Amino acid sequence: MKDSRASDGQIKLSVIVFLTVVVWLVLLQVSPCDAQPVTKIAAGAHYSMLIKGGGSLWVMGYDNYGQLGDGLYWNSYHWTNRPEQIVASNVTAIAAGNWHSLFLKSDGSLWATGAGYSGQLGDGTYSGSTNRPKQVVASNVTAIAVGNNHSMFLKSDGSLWTMGHNYYGQLGDGNSSNTNWPEKIVASNVTAIAAGSNHSLFLKSDGSLWGMGCNSDGQLGDGTSGYGNQTNRPKQIVAGGVTAIATGPGAAHSLFLRSDGSLWAMGYNEQGQLGDGTYISTNRPEQIVASNVTAIAAGTLFSLFLKIDGSLWAMGYNYNGELGDGTYNNTNRPEKIVPCGVTAIAAGASHSLFLKTDGSLWGLGPNGYGELGDGLSTNRSVQILAPYNQISGQLLSGSKMRLSFVGVAGKNYALDRTFTLSAPAWLPQATNPADTVGVLVFTNTPNFAPNNFWRIRSVP
Repeated sequence: MKDSRASDGQIKLSVIVFLTVVVWLVLLQVSPCDAQPVTKIAAGAHYSMLIKGGGSLWVMGYDNYGQLGDGLYWNSYHWTNRPEQIVASNVTAIAAGNWHSLFLKSDGSLWATGAGYSGQLGDGTYSGSTNRPKQVVASNVTAIAVGNNHSMFLKSDGSLWTMGHNYYGQLGDGNSSNTNWPEKIVASNVTAIAAGSNHSLFLKSDGSLWGMGCNSDGQLGDGTSGYGNQTNRPKQIVAGGVTAIATGPGAAHSLFLRSDGSLWAMGYNEQGQLGDGTYISTNRPEQIVASNVTAIAAGTLFSLFLKIDGSLWAMGYNYNGELGDGTYNNTNRPEKIVPCGVTAIAAGASHSLFLKTDGSLWGLGPNGYGELGDGLSTNRSVQILAPYNQISGQLLSGSKMRLSFVGVAGKNYALDRTFTLSAPAWLPQATNPADTVGVLVFTNTPNFAPNNFWRIRSVP
């Protein structure tokens, strides 16, 4: 497949499909705004979020408190098992929690939806919930993180802000009172944030790792543990050399990477989620993998990571198949799940998501509320969305040819045919809309005598 920018502003993709002795050449013409691969993913408690090219925001799964942001109320027991578009463009970052969600737009504004009874939406209320996104901060927000019932964000000046539940000191403001407005915790030099069940982590520009909040199982990694050892002020855990951090809603364990590519873990380990070969919690960081780790994600009771070769690894709780190893058995050692080609990972309460280099989106684990977005409610390992702009040809009975293409959900596409590309005479064949997840199928009878040149194009 070759991708080139035409002078008329259209993207043209050419695919040659060999079927028996006949060569079929398919030309695809769509406008640049149609190119919508999945670019970012987030997994919460029984729901998922994703961003497509162009910045559109899509959601699927459970919606008991309005966390999907689609305008339906929690008391309708709403959920969706197909990706549903919430925002049409300009979304740049997403964070999924237990019952609330955050996202950023390209203008640096922060938006929130879902449960707000602890003030985690930061909108100045404890009103319960909202089922439509509301703007919380107008500009200059650069990063977001969501815990069980608290939220964190960074501004462009490197300042750290928090809001929401604070019983364990997870907001880091020196007390244990909830707040429904964003509070500035650190004035500058913060570069990354992560929010857990009731604890928070952040990195500074010098590579130091800091934590605050609940330390029941040693998740802060400061050498202590137990509910009496929580802290309501940021505490330095590692002096330098840390490049990435991960924890998640429901998680009482923490992961981080160092500049040498090593993976470290601390905290709760009853299901083997630390990957150290035991089921014993630890209150000090311990090295799990020595090198070549590039990305990390922490679910409630399991962990995921990527290596430099694009391989996906997992450890911990696996009752619902969230590890994707073909079993339902827990493991306390890292297992290779996918050998190569994985580019991004997300860990929810009990399901996993990942992206591959071909642009496809995959899900693992429980699907009772449609969080995998495959149109079903069956726990499994499944490809959710096919690679964008992937054209496939299939020869059917009766000499018919089926052309499949992944486009924009609900958009109309036309199929044309010509017998030559020298002064082509395009003949309209059919016009179909892509389905709710963007899959488009045309079925027509080709002429076996000459070559057939087919064109799929977007239409108003």
